[in-house]
Amino acid sequence: MTFRASAALTTEWKHFDLAVEDGVATLTLDRPDRLNALTFDVYADLRDLLSELPQHEAIKVLVITGRGKGFCSGGDVDEIIGELVSMDSRGLLEFTRMTGAVVELMRNIPIPVISAINGVAAGAGAVIALASDFRIMSRSASFAFLFTKVGLAGADMGIAYLLPRMVGLSRATELLMLGDKLTAEDAARLGLVYQLVDGDELSDAARTLATRLASGPTLAYGATKALITRELDMSLSAAVESEALVQALLMTTEDHAEFHRAFSEKRAPNWTGR
Repeated sequence: MTFRASAALTTEWKHFDLAVEDGVATLTLDRPDRLNALTFDVYADLRDLLSELPQHEAIKVLVITGRGKGFCSGGDVDEIIGELVSMDSRGLLEFTRMTGAVVELMRNIPIPVISAINGVAAGAGAVIALASDFRIMSRSASFAFLFTKVGLAGADMGIAYLLPRMVGLSRATELLMLGDKLTAEDAARLGLVYQLVDGDELSDAARTLATRLASGPTLAYGATKALITRELDMSLSAAVESEALVQALLMTTEDHAEFHRAFSEKRAPNWTGR
């Protein structure tokens, strides 16, 4: 049983659509007329949802996508950037910490996160996509890290930590400093994309992967994600010891015992995430 405090879990989110079916939560950014540009309220709801997700026992996978032609075009020029110029230092720091918390929470929640990238993923939208565990991308979609093009550091929301570890220091430097468009095909060649599909196949491809993950050994998936994230900064000896401890713990689980039963009985395992 999950431990919960007095506060009730949120049942309605005002600044994006959230639908849950068969263990899969689908979060749809819903400002298609602005290519799903983020506002302060959207950021805050993203942060709070990601904080709550580990308490939702029925949710095994999170899919993030956008409505219309864009995945997410980053921070709204009028509703965020226009407001930031009038904020004091404290307010600015509160904002940048909130945006960074979204990425940190995405990496730390013990469930797989899939980004179904239906169109442009720019600025913060590109960071959110790369903070996911899997990226399924429409062939017409693209990435762009636009921070330097608005006079800000290309290092934002943790992307200068994530991207060099994904594509190498040299390529990450080019992408983050120049802010040039990265096509879906180029992103796939760099290893950033799990699956590249035609636009009309995106939803089905994301659902297929999400269903596979939701019906699998979710406790093992969560442990794998945690180790991948934490071992980025570990020595080899610390990583080996961490893996030994986690693996020994997972050997005591019902899922591991179920694998042995299923193997002996020549059937597929019935995973329960326990």
